[in-house]
Amino acid sequence: MKTNSIKEVMTKNVVCVTPDQYLIDVKHIYEKDNFHHHIPVAENGKLVGMVSLIDFMYNISGAGISDNNVVYKEKKVKDIMTQNPFFLTTSASVNDVSKALAEGNYHAVPVLENETIVGIVSTADIIKYFLKNTM
Repeated sequence: MKTNSIKEVMTKNVVCVTPDQYLIDVKHIYEKDNFHHHIPVAENGKLVGMVSLIDFMYNISGAGISDNNVVYKEKKVKDIMTQNPFFLTTSASVNDVSKALAEGNYHAVPVLENETIVGIVSTADIIKYFLKNTM
């Protein structure tokens, strides 16, 4: 089987947050349609963390639809993010990211080029890729 570039499966227009943004911003991102539920955290364009939906839910007591939960406006992204997340570079292959996701430790992998976030690949992206290329 031909080894294809990670660039073929990654989402290129990555929604990122900064460590100093409040969780209300994260909530609003999660409310968007078709969002992958993993948000890279960038500072000056450099990857410094990741926020997953699980990170978010565990840190919001009584999370709900209303924006009025005081925690949304008190806690910041840096309070809940996973620091120094796993990532791959644009030199990685689809097989590389597939193996990383198959291990089960991650559900999305940020993709860097020259230390800048240029993409993200989720488990769903890989499944869609293999379904498209094996049917």
